[in-house]
Amino acid sequence: MITSLQDLDLTKTYSYADYLTWQFSERVELLKGYIRQMAAPAPKHQRILGALGNDLYNFFRKQPCAVYYTPFDVRLYNRKKSILADKDVYTVVQPDICVICDEAKVDNKGCNGSPDLIIEILSPNNQKTDIKDKYSLYEESGVLEYWIVYPNDGVVQQFVLKDDKYYQHGVFTEQELMSPFLFPELSIDLSEVFV
Repeated sequence: MITSLQDLDLTKTYSYADYLTWQFSERVELLKGYIRQMAAPAPKHQRILGALGNDLYNFFRKQPCAVYYTPFDVRLYNRKKSILADKDVYTVVQPDICVICDEAKVDNKGCNGSPDLIIEILSPNNQKTDIKDKYSLYEESGVLEYWIVYPNDGVVQQFVLKDDKYYQHGVFTEQELMSPFLFPELSIDLSEVFV
């Protein structure tokens, strides 16, 4: 049993089966087997997460989709493969917010497969990961819609999967209304999100 992050070789790759044995307090993700330590979010990050989460929760509470918030493990793999055993999964992320419409993907460990919508709120220490690395992982694993939220700029980039590739569906600023591409009947007032 591993009880300290310092006991791990950060140059080595690990599987989800390894991840399940770790007993330390630091929050980490696995990106294609490599450990990425997560920092504690800033207050502005948490306010945005709460505002977006509240809008999504209120919209989905009477619908078949469910909203989940970090820390919530999402096991990802190439969508062309069937569900994998823990030892064969090398990517485990904890998105800030995700919406899952197929409850069969949810088990007592989190989500096994791609959520329908993932929202990541940037922090100074995770920008490269969310903009580049997670973008590629989410695209490859079949996340249908991905938002990147820029707290300091009051901007949301919205990407939608089409023909196995993301395209930018929109860029929204803090004075606009925006809707998920997948759920156009939901309108989010970004002036209430970026307060």
